[in-house]
Amino acid sequence: MPDTISTAPPCSPGENRGLPSLGAEGTALLRLLDDTFEQWGVTAGARPMTMPPLLPAADLRRLDYYENFPHQAVVATAIDVDRRGEYCTDTGCFPCSSLQPAELGLPSASCYAVYLDHEGREVADDTLVTVVGWCFRKEERYEGLRRQLGFHMREIVALGSREHADAHLREFTERITAFARALDLPLRREAASDPFFDKGGSKALLQRLSPVKHEFLFEDLAIASVNTHRNFFGDRCSITLAGTGEPASTSCVAFGLERWLSALTRRYGSWAAATDAVHAANDRLTPVGPVV
Repeated sequence: MPDTISTAPPCSPGENRGLPSLGAEGTALLRLLDDTFEQWGVTAGARPMTMPPLLPAADLRRLDYYENFPHQAVVATAIDVDRRGEYCTDTGCFPCSSLQPAELGLPSASCYAVYLDHEGREVADDTLVTVVGWCFRKEERYEGLRRQLGFHMREIVALGSREHADAHLREFTERITAFARALDLPLRREAASDPFFDKGGSKALLQRLSPVKHEFLFEDLAIASVNTHRNFFGDRCSITLAGTGEPASTSCVAFGLERWLSALTRRYGSWAAATDAVHAANDRLTPVGPVV
């Protein structure tokens, strides 16, 4: 296999704004990766779902999103037609005075919509859902397919018992590790931190003692993560376990698809070589004959 190389396919004019586009080869590789990760979820018993691209800002606020991730938050609104929605050519923007209040948020992860969709519902203790969606993050700087304002994220989400949520992460940690090995893609797994909990509370202390997020990094770029939220979203969204009424535990496995494209094309140097590597890795990992 080749050593890691720096050559990669060129990006589009929108790259500097965090909005690059993909041509036919890049689109095909993105779909191949997404199909691969979705199939992992379906094979494990996940139900595919399609979620909305925007969420009510009030709902995201209830999940402490704007308290925990204000630096990443992006919101959306409509033009206030009564004020003629005057566009400023000097700034390239609509001024705030021309806009209605921002009632919609563009989520930074696909799983938020899953928890809100299950709000007030009972779930079986082994529930799995898989979704892919556009996600949005305000960054200090944008860089090709590595860091974007808008990008695709495939997630496989577990809802149910604590044992189920924990087993979900163990299983997919093994899957990601095996896939990277088959790809000859050097990844390292590191503990990270997402501030889901009050920084001064007992859950925050528990998070420091037992990390709730681990990332898989290619060089300095996180391209996948495994995350446990304990009963945070189950409690906030009133998602309960069938038969017990207790708040459900949740966990998720996330894949930043464009970041995988960046890692693979840096590793292999072209769309074609990266695509061949993914096909070959899938072939290696596909069981042949009956499983004994």
